Amino acid sequence: MSDAAGSETLGNAGSETLSNKAAKKRRRREPPPDPAPLPGLVDAHTHLAACGGRDAESVHAILDRAQAVGVDQVVTVADDMVDARWAVAAAEWDDRVYAAVALHPMHAGDLDDDTAAELERMIRHPRVVAVGETGLDYYWPGKSDDCASPAVQHETFRWHIDLARRVGKPLMIHNREADRDLLDILAAEDAPETVIMHCFSGDRNVARECVDRGYFLSFAGTVSFANAEELRVAAELVPDEQILVETDAPFLTPHPYRGQPNQSYCLPYTARAIAEVRGVSEEQMARLLGANARRAYNIPLP
Repeated sequence: MSDAAGSETLGNAGSETLSNKAAKKRRRREPPPDPAPLPGLVDAHTHLAACGGRDAESVHAILDRAQAVGVDQVVTVADDMVDARWAVAAAEWDDRVYAAVALHPMHAGDLDDDTAAELERMIRHPRVVAVGETGLDYYWPGKSDDCASPAVQHETFRWHIDLARRVGKPLMIHNREADRDLLDILAAEDAPETVIMHCFSGDRNVARECVDRGYFLSFAGTVSFANAEELRVAAELVPDEQILVETDAPFLTPHPYRGQPNQSYCLPYTARAIAEVRGVSEEQMARLLGANARRAYNIPLP
């Protein structure tokens, strides 16, 4: 092969590599296509503000697209005080939206007298259906200067548990790499009647302990990932009356669209993955998941 021919071959290969990278990058920016409709679903955990829902028109558009594929209602969730205000506003803008408010464990250090008083006022709002997301995150301390220390997280978590118990609303849990400490605190602090393990990520043993305690386990798109076999075992063993489905949008888009932008309209993909794991029809699974969410959050039929 001549030097010119070799250079041309290498050049073509390099161009092809660049083209593949560009196509992959472009694909990651593109939202997944609408799934086939699967009626009766409720998105048990989403972040409308992070999905672009920062005014009434945008929230209506997100919910219209979701409802067109069978997702009739959503619970939009706060990470910090700014998000909490957005969540309550979204629930007032659209009657298909309900809110959950709390300080994410990363922001646990934001709890003071003023934020505590404001959170308590918000949680008593009739369209706020849960205290969340709160809990423990042991992944980020040491990796992010903005993340509260485990000790601060523990203190703030206990405050949220007490708040949920006092107002009589469900407690929505964030747990990342903190299984034992989180479960021990929930037991010690006398958790409220309804506890929802958002984006459940534990193994089968953690799942069984949560089930035995009567907690709801909510599964996101991660249950459909190729490397999530243990999570699928957990999704299979949860009793019918304790399983939920969520998007955690804009994150955790289900297979085969992993890494692309997520929204509530993508929920049927995950619901179908759960139906396959549990060996039931997708229609039956959707009805069950929707009914469980309405019962867990005490929200009416649309």
